[in-house]
Amino acid sequence: MSAWSAAISKPLEPILLRHDMSIERRTILITGGNGGIGQAIAQEFLNESPNNHVWLGVNIRHEKAETLACANPDRCRWFNLDVTSESSWTDAVTKISNTHGRLDVLVNNAGFHKDTLLGTMSPENWRSVLSTNLDGVYLGCHAVLPTMISQKHGRIINISSLSALMAPAGQTNYAAAKAGVIALSQSLAKEVARIGITVNTVCPGYIETEALGNICDERKKSLVKEIPMRRFGRPNEVAAAVRFFACDAASYITGSVLKLDGGIL
Repeated sequence: MSAWSAAISKPLEPILLRHDMSIERRTILITGGNGGIGQAIAQEFLNESPNNHVWLGVNIRHEKAETLACANPDRCRWFNLDVTSESSWTDAVTKISNTHGRLDVLVNNAGFHKDTLLGTMSPENWRSVLSTNLDGVYLGCHAVLPTMISQKHGRIINISSLSALMAPAGQTNYAAAKAGVIALSQSLAKEVARIGITVNTVCPGYIETEALGNICDERKKSLVKEIPMRRFGRPNEVAAAVRFFACDAASYITGSVLKLDGGIL
């Protein structure tokens, strides 16, 4: 029987908050660390405590991640992480665990989309979007669980999308992947709840990032009209939600889905 199977099968006493797991010092791994949301999440945890250590996983682009790491040389690092590769995840978690002796928070934030109608969608288009957005979350959760189980403590926050709840035309691949992230998170939350690990999902709507910047002004005006708050969300608002799910005050919240969409849904 594996350590994981043994941990979730035997009777356990209720997990109490452990003072050595304090918010005062935590190790956080964030994927998609070069994007606007990933950067905001990293900054939120750096601001939370001077003793936090943030690791930014990036794949192709790393300019912003490198800049943030240089600005916080003792508390922030960036490294190459292919979220679709099991060996890449294993190397990352091993390096972090060997450096700090722990891994407290995982934020699965990496993702991208290739929008097109299903009738014209290539199999490669389908597979690549599912691989990054869904397989990457599975591999990340699978990689950190042994460490978090041994600690009897951990926070996993998976970034999904409003598309998972209100799937638009032209995003069958992306919407399916992000809906899968929600289901994965809720199922995993039940599996590890007694071990002191929480798993929650954040579903951002239209957020002011580079992706939104690629949309023409007329389309932006049209999108804003669909939002009851009449504005786009900000990356730091997503980051605040992520940090809440990771804090001790949220220790009784698991399997939850939080949408940040200005009231669209």
